[in-house]
Amino acid sequence: MEDRNGDCPVLEETVVDQPSNNNRTTWTNGQCVMAVPSASAFNPTFDLSLCRTKLERKGFEVPAADMEVLLKTALDVPSVRRYLVLNSGFFHFIMAPVMYVVVWCAVFSTLHLYISFTDFWILCLSVSLVSILLTTAIIFILHHTNKEIDVNVDVRLVRVNEAMAKHKLLVGVADWVKNCSGNTQLFFVYWDMSRCLRTLTETLEESCFMTPETQDKLRSRMSRLVLVSEARPADPEAVDGRGSDAEQDPDENRPLLRNEDAAASIRPGGAKVTTSLSLVPEASLSAQAKAHQLLMTYSAVYVKLLMSERLSGPSNHRLRRRRNHCATGPICLCQYTKNKTLQ
Repeated sequence: MEDRNGDCPVLEETVVDQPSNNNRTTWTNGQCVMAVPSASAFNPTFDLSLCRTKLERKGFEVPAADMEVLLKTALDVPSVRRYLVLNSGFFHFIMAPVMYVVVWCAVFSTLHLYISFTDFWILCLSVSLVSILLTTAIIFILHHTNKEIDVNVDVRLVRVNEAMAKHKLLVGVADWVKNCSGNTQLFFVYWDMSRCLRTLTETLEESCFMTPETQDKLRSRMSRLVLVSEARPADPEAVDGRGSDAEQDPDENRPLLRNEDAAASIRPGGAKVTTSLSLVPEASLSAQAKAHQLLMTYSAVYVKLLMSERLSGPSNHRLRRRRNHCATGPICLCQYTKNKTLQ
């Protein structure tokens, strides 16, 4: 899918020999603009300064505050890097035979202790079959879990995609195993959010989706989507200065994760340590603001599944093209978000 320099070869012919300011007109939703591999399978770090330089060559002028600063905050954390390693497909690939041996020994000792077998080979065969079934079930559960939104990675990229969406880009981290080696990459995907936002807004404006039952469904399905971040002391003068302006701003123009919605833990001295930011849309928000927040929440996991070709959708070509705003995937972002939250 990508070459060693992090470019998407499918798109290279589209971009070559064109002025940088015309590059955006050649992109369609879902196309990979750039893929940056990690330093190694056991050190998932990315050269963010190189990312910005390559994006500029392709016609995307993204300020450092909208990309490098936010990506470092989201991904360049020791705990997040450890999680990326332990939750990667390559680590699961290594752990599969180890898990089989451990399960085999546990089952063998248990059966040998409580059940008597006349033939030793029957005992070994039974233990092997049970171990294979248990190991396969565990691997299947881990594989299925990786297709869901990840609070430790995808949720941390919500702020990044909220800023990158202004430049018609979305970011996601995907990994898979190829030729017995791990591939963890940071993907930048072109995405014009206007059509998905309009479609999801129209869906939420329907009478059947503007009920208290719908809000309860959103709250139950998104209750675990909480972003814990480090809090900074608030500046009273800055807050007072922004108070009147914030009241005049429409809901869809406000930041997705706002501090007033946060539950903060406070030290005895009065200094804030962390804030827990809920991603469940408020019932008082407009339909467009809710649609924007839902799209941003599920944007990173959508990019991850799209780039790793794990999106599930209708197999029929006509059904696939119906109201699909993505040319490279079976379903688009608004359809995926609707399936995860409203159905």
